[in-house]
Parts: sequence; structure tokens; C-alpha cells
Amino acid sequence: MIGLLTALGRWPWRKMIARAIVVGLCFVATVWADDWPHYLGPQYDLTWREGDILKRLPEKGLPVVWKTKIGGGYGGPSVANGRVYVMDREAEPSTAKIEGNPNFFRAEHPGNESVHCLRESDGVILWTHTWLCQYTTVTPYANGPRCTPTLDGDRVYVLGAEGHLWCLEAKTGEVEWAKDFRKDYGVETPNWGWSSHPLVDGDQLICVVGGKGSAVVSYDKMTGE
Repeated sequence: MIGLLTALGRWPWRKMIARAIVVGLCFVATVWADDWPHYLGPQYDLTWREGDILKRLPEKGLPVVWKTKIGGGYGGPSVANGRVYVMDREAEPSTAKIEGNPNFFRAEHPGNESVHCLRESDGVILWTHTWLCQYTTVTPYANGPRCTPTLDGDRVYVLGAEGHLWCLEAKTGEVEWAKDFRKDYGVETPNWGWSSHPLVDGDQLICVVGGKGSAVVSYDKMTGE
């Protein structure tokens, strides 16, 4: 059962430091609802098909059932089988000095990216998978991952802003296979980072990588080949 899941982020624009965001789970009504296993929903059309959805929110807003503090990020949460999956970033102090237009200034920003699995009913974090991830994107957008996790069966696929692609066991977070777009294909991080959500189609996991001969890459979703 799930109502509306929202992710709220706030960080100082000029300091370019990702702040914590809060994920709150709010029940519009106690009804059975469809899972939301990846970007754009179950049928990739941004449509809720279950009933009893409110047409107008209460004046005082929805009652918050739980909230869990995580790091910064731009990607949305995915919900499936009673669990919530969301990515974030914890930044470390950066010594980069902005030169020229900050919207196009690239620098190295140390920190870690993670994907968290939370229990849908109370927001308890069940597992976290973290990796070292120094950002090289343009400075104002060095705040966190861009992609929403993709759930497919017993696996979850996540893609970080610096091109780290992970296939994880959805219940435990155990790594099944992984790719590194920068190392594997010799491509440079896009100005605003990798932001195309991994797409499952049958036995394929399709990703927009970029670069010569690797604009779009299809992997065996089970093995990564």
C-alpha cells in the first residue's frame, strides 16, 4: 500500500554543497496501489491506474507517516514489493575555485554516491550500497545522482552521475555485476553527468552511454555482457 512518495531537496546554490534531503511517505488513503518500479511508472507513461486517488489535496497537506534523512540528489524514488529505492550523494569539502561562468566550470568534487533500500511501511533503511565517486560535472550540478533506480524482478539497476552502473540484488544489495562507462568506453563525463535512466526491455538493459561506437549500449540484464 502506498500513497504519494516525495523527495525534497534543499542546498545553497552558490556553495555547491549537497545537503540532506528528506524522503516522506504519505498515505492519501489506505488502498492497494500499483508499484512504481522505475522512471515514469509501471508502463512508462507517467500514469497511475489505481482508484481512490484524491483530486484535490487537503488544505493542510498530507499527513506524514515517516521521513528518513538522506543525501542530495536529483533522481526520484522507485517503489516495489514493499520497498523504496533511492540514490543520493554525500559530498566532501572541495577546494575547487570557480573561474568564469560557474554554469560551465568543471572541477573535481570528492564524495560518495549510494543507493538505499528503505522499508515502505516505516522508512527504515534495510541496506545501502556505497561507492567512491569524485564528481567532474559542471560545479553547480555536483549535488547528486540524476537517475531513478530501475526495478526488474529480483534486481535493481542504478546509474550514477559519473557513469557507474550497478546491477544489485533487490533484497540484499549484493552486487551481481557492474560497469564503469568512463573506463569501459573511454568517454568523458557529460557536463551535467549521466542522466538517462536504465531501461529494461525483455532480456536487455539499455543505457545511453555516449562516445564513439557506444552511443547506446544494450547489456544482458542478468550477466552484464
